[in-house]
Amino acid sequence: MATTRNAHTVWTGSLMEGEGTVSLDSSKVGSYAVSWPSRAEEANGKTSPEELIAAAHSSCFSMALSHGLSGAGHTPTRLNTAAAVTFQPGEGITGIHLTVEGEVPGLDEAGFVKAAEDAKANCPVSQALSGTKITLSASLV
Repeated sequence: MATTRNAHTVWTGSLMEGEGTVSLDSSKVGSYAVSWPSRAEEANGKTSPEELIAAAHSSCFSMALSHGLSGAGHTPTRLNTAAAVTFQPGEGITGIHLTVEGEVPGLDEAGFVKAAEDAKANCPVSQALSGTKITLSASLV
């Protein structure tokens, strides 16, 4: 069964001086202020498309890695994943770096790195962002 998730943004004003609010409609967990300065300079309490992509990517990757590890008989105790999305004004999103630390009983570092690389290549968000360079650092703790 396919699912569709929805969000919407209301924007007022020009790009540089304007601002908007992005609302997460499907979950109804909140509405968040966005602006050009929060995207290209300091966040100052507002979000950006890149931060939302980072949230989506870190959660999707964690799910994919957990699934792959569990399917191989190594259910993780804990995965801590960070995604850093780099935005360059005038160029766009220039890269994403995933960092994952895992607690996985019975698995060695090489096995964890291999599973993480597989999750990076196969999680649906990675696949949707395939036009962007995605790098990975993975380690057991």
